[in-house]
Amino acid sequence: MASARRERGGRTALLLLAAAACCLLAGTALAKVCNDRTKRGQDNSWFARNGENLPIMVLMPMNESALMSSISQGIEPAVQLAIQHMRESREYNFSLITEIYDTECDNAIGLRAFFDAICYGPKQLMIFGGVCPSVTSIIAESLEGWNLVQLSFAATTPVLADKKKYPNFFRTVPSDNAVNPAVVKFLNYYNWSRVGTLTQDVQRFSEVRNDLTSELEKADIQIADTESFSNDPCVNVKKLKDNDVRIIIGQFDENLASKVFCCAYNLNMFGSKYQWIIPGWYQGNWWEQANSTNCTTKKLLAAMEGYISVDFEPLSARRMKGISGRTPQEYELEYSRELHQKGVEPSKFHGFAYDGIWVIAKTLTRVMHLLREKQRQSGHPNFTVDNHEVGKMVLDVMNETNFFGVTGQVMFRNGERMGTIKFNQFQEGHEVKVGEYNAIADVLNLINNSIRFQGVEPPKDQTFVHSQRRHINVPLYSILSTITILGMLMAGAFLFFNIKNRNHRLIKMSSPYMNNLIILGGMLSYASIFLFGLDGGFVSDKEFQTLCTVRTWILIVGYTTAFGAMFAKTWRVHAIFKNVKMKKKIIKDQKLLIIVGGMLLIDLCILICWQIVDPLKRTVEEYSLEADPHDRDIAIRPFLEHCESTHMTIWLGIVYAYKGLLMLFGCFLAWETRNVSIPALNDSKYIGMSVYNVGIMCIIGAAVSFLTRDQPNVQFCIVALVIIFCSTITLCLVFVPKLITMRTNPDAATQNRRLKFTQNQKKEDSKTSTSVTSVNQANTSRLDGLQTDNHRLRMRITELDKELEEVTMQLQDTPEKTPYIKQNHYPDANNILSIRNFADCKDADRSLLKNHLEQKPQGQWGSMDPSRITRGPLEDINSPEHIQRRLSLQLPILHHAYLPSIGGVDASCTSPTDSPGSSPRHRHMPPSYRVMVSGL
Repeated sequence: MASARRERGGRTALLLLAAAACCLLAGTALAKVCNDRTKRGQDNSWFARNGENLPIMVLMPMNESALMSSISQGIEPAVQLAIQHMRESREYNFSLITEIYDTECDNAIGLRAFFDAICYGPKQLMIFGGVCPSVTSIIAESLEGWNLVQLSFAATTPVLADKKKYPNFFRTVPSDNAVNPAVVKFLNYYNWSRVGTLTQDVQRFSEVRNDLTSELEKADIQIADTESFSNDPCVNVKKLKDNDVRIIIGQFDENLASKVFCCAYNLNMFGSKYQWIIPGWYQGNWWEQANSTNCTTKKLLAAMEGYISVDFEPLSARRMKGISGRTPQEYELEYSRELHQKGVEPSKFHGFAYDGIWVIAKTLTRVMHLLREKQRQSGHPNFTVDNHEVGKMVLDVMNETNFFGVTGQVMFRNGERMGTIKFNQFQEGHEVKVGEYNAIADVLNLINNSIRFQGVEPPKDQTFVHSQRRHINVPLYSILSTITILGMLMAGAFLFFNIKNRNHRLIKMSSPYMNNLIILGGMLSYASIFLFGLDGGFVSDKEFQTLCTVRTWILIVGYTTAFGAMFAKTWRVHAIFKNVKMKKKIIKDQKLLIIVGGMLLIDLCILICWQIVDPLKRTVEEYSLEADPHDRDIAIRPFLEHCESTHMTIWLGIVYAYKGLLMLFGCFLAWETRNVSIPALNDSKYIGMSVYNVGIMCIIGAAVSFLTRDQPNVQFCIVALVIIFCSTITLCLVFVPKLITMRTNPDAATQNRRLKFTQNQKKEDSKTSTSVTSVNQANTSRLDGLQTDNHRLRMRITELDKELEEVTMQLQDTPEKTPYIKQNHYPDANNILSIRNFADCKDADRSLLKNHLEQKPQGQWGSMDPSRITRGPLEDINSPEHIQRRLSLQLPILHHAYLPSIGGVDASCTSPTDSPGSSPRHRHMPPSYRVMVSGL
């Protein structure tokens, strides 16, 4: 093809040189002939005569072997019909004579025909025709020198739209670029703002693409990708798919169109997600004639289904009579009869040729009227006008053309036809008209329900990514919020119980103020659940960022308040009952509040530094694209909101380290006070259970929460349940035992329940009993209760003495069992007696006990005294042996049951010879042996 072009260009150059040589060197005769004919036509007397035949030069390929000759063969009947209808109208006082010059679509032959018509033909008023772009462009470029105007009916190449190069060129057919505004209008109608182009590497298509690019930029439509190809389009089609181009505007001929759609089929670029827009001037059933691919016709039809073709409208669809007095449909019938008579094929440009004759007729009529007006104004009978002036008048009149023809409204804008563009859609094997675009009114009219998209809606111009927030489900939030409210109501009930019974011994000894702080911490922890469940679906981005800080502060402060108060209580018990030196120790609730406040102060310092140095901010984490669950042509990009800071790990490490140390300290205190026997004071068992549950749940909750970071519902559920479980278990372990004790046995709360001790616990239990005695002595408000206990225990001692005496009498009545009793029971009694340490007793008491023990040698306890057999019962009861036995049994009883309850000293420091006046109720302990406990 390139060699043919070069050959034609060379022939054109040779022809021009030959023409120049003919004019300059061949002789004055030939030059004189051309000049004489030209001069003879310059008198312009034609406009003054009526009924004259005005010649029109027609240039088009007529040779059947020439390219595009099929167009010309269908044009001639339309031209003859237009001249005939013009004569029948009787509105024109002249007749047009058309003389066809065969250009054969060859530049040299066409240029030679043009010169022959100028030199040897009659005076040509206008040039009508121009089918082949190359021939038309050469002639059109030289028209200005001849003061001639050319009107084409079939040259659609965009090159001829350049008015600087072709100022005297007009055409009744819209150019290829005329479809671009229509395409832009169509794209805007469906809100397609992102397209791609696929262009055959040919000048005609490249020019259309360049103009389309300009139009798209004006309309603010993004060109995602521009691809050009020469032979194999598959690589370029693949690039369009990779760039997610969904709306593809193609510029290629039918020979390569089959390859394009074959590639589209193989790449699955058809169907509901893609829309192809291609030229509409292909011949019928082009896919069968031009199929040179491996794809079958069935595959091509599947890929082609739904494409939109764009082309100019050959005949108007409006049923309105035009300038010829006929509707486009009536003209078409006459044209079809002419074709049938002459036996030629129709041409798609016949309507534009028909309207072109009417444009020439109207233009010449208007020019003749203007020239006559000038002649009348001049008053000279031999009035002549310069050809240049006539040519300018023709140009001006052509630009003012406006009438309705068989192709629609005929108007020119800078020599370009403002025509009608039609839209066809390929549906089930054939094209169906779905709309048209009126370039004059800039209006797109689509036929209702004619366009059939393969999806439920028009394709998207790209894979639309809908950002979807992964938020917490409202039902889940409601359920957990309800559970949280129940927990807060339970905490409120505990608070009411604690305040109401704050003066009761059981509650007062367990520090009601600290209990209130435990409840407050639990309620703060509960409240944080409501804030953790609020995300961007409930609040704005700014409010969410504020919640990030608030909920973190509430949870941390609530934890410290609850467990700090619990551990402070345990520390006071530890400080009192582990007081080895037995010094006077007063620990008030104010001191415990200071301890809790110190813990909170550490929290505040950490939180304030965190907020100032590296505050928590709202961050968005995006995840990979997901398919739409409703099968729409969109992609879902989930995103999740987080509360994070730049150095989140460091700050969490500080918080976890501090809370971990606090929990370890609580575990240590609980272990150290595990043997304290007053339930009202000792919560170590419950604190240990609470710490165990909280620790396990926090570890599990933190791990699972981290693993479910991308699942907000699961994460929120786990965090909420961990907080609810920990807070509820802690509050229940602290207050439920008190509720049960208050209901069943309120006095048992202050009693010592540990009646058995091991040998290794002697020293520790001695200190514990002394501390408990000191605590009871310090609480003077419970004096009445202690007196009641004293009376009850005295009665119990009397009963035990009587029982002891009865047992002794029975032993005396059975001599055969006495050796066994002496040998086996007295060591047990001595072991019982040796439980307490008498090292701290007064000297007199110790010496008295020693005298009683020395009255009978240890070695004689296992033998029988013969004299005792004859003694009476009273003498035997008051014997040293019986006294020793009673002491060994009564002293532990006094120690465990009597003296601690009435606030006396250790039972090991008491002698049975003491007078009633020296009982613990009537004497005072030295100050060094008293321990004052405030608030217990």
